[in-house]
Amino acid sequence: MRLKEAKTLEQLATLLKCDYVGEALHKITGLNEIHRVEAGDLVFVDHPKYYDKALNSKATTILIDKKVECPAGKGLLISENPFDDFNKLTKLYKPTTFLTQAIGENTTIDSSARIFPNVTIGNNVKIGKNAVIYPGVVIMDDTVIENNVLIGANTVIGQHAFYYKKKDYGYERLHSSGKVLIKNNVEIGALCTIDAGVTATTIIGEGTKIDNQVQIGHDTIIGKNCLFAANVGIAGCVDIKDNVTMWGQVGCASDVVIGENVVVLAKSGISKSLAANKTYFGSPAKDIRLVYREMAALRKLPEVLESL
Repeated sequence: MRLKEAKTLEQLATLLKCDYVGEALHKITGLNEIHRVEAGDLVFVDHPKYYDKALNSKATTILIDKKVECPAGKGLLISENPFDDFNKLTKLYKPTTFLTQAIGENTTIDSSARIFPNVTIGNNVKIGKNAVIYPGVVIMDDTVIENNVLIGANTVIGQHAFYYKKKDYGYERLHSSGKVLIKNNVEIGALCTIDAGVTATTIIGEGTKIDNQVQIGHDTIIGKNCLFAANVGIAGCVDIKDNVTMWGQVGCASDVVIGENVVVLAKSGISKSLAANKTYFGSPAKDIRLVYREMAALRKLPEVLESL
């Protein structure tokens, strides 16, 4: 999430009523969660397990719950509740807006696009040439849809991120302030959901085809010419490279990388990154050649037991 105007460390410390470490005029140009941080960003961390990751990330300002040694060139904001304070900042600089009409403000739709009845389009949306958007589709704020994109009935683009922190009273949701980018020649089936980035952008790469009832989590980046069959579920912050195929009911955990040209067979569960140019199967998903050997060995098990 880019800030419209850069803020200083001292300004944010005053706003949040917290101490800071670093130069008072240290600049903050964006807010991001840890998986998508860039130089100039502020990131929050509230558990010692992730201190090093945050402090050594590209982020140049860290909202943290303990005073620690500040890396050179960075700034710290010392907060009792970094999650809550990060939420306060994202809600302040990117507040939730509510639609009072079918098409929001500052939205542009190319004259060649075909929009069916009962479609809802949010604020600051861009829809390109020859788009076809079927009935019941909801396109939420800050979505960009490029040219020749087809979106099936009752699909939702830009739903808020599934990102929660457990509190004494239940769960607190991290405010979504990100976007969705659908690139050229993408086709999305019916009843799909593509979540907005929690602070960055969820991206569907050029030429990718998505079947019905597929879920894509926040801040996930999908490459070119991928193919996802029905009921595929992708968690947040996943990097999927070009030409990946996932067959029906594949599930993928967050924060993994799927290499180019990977094929994942139906009903597999992906729990860690997968190397390029291989076929995988099972839960957890493994190289299909290894799985076949394991299955062959298992079939011989009764014979082995009888021989003992």
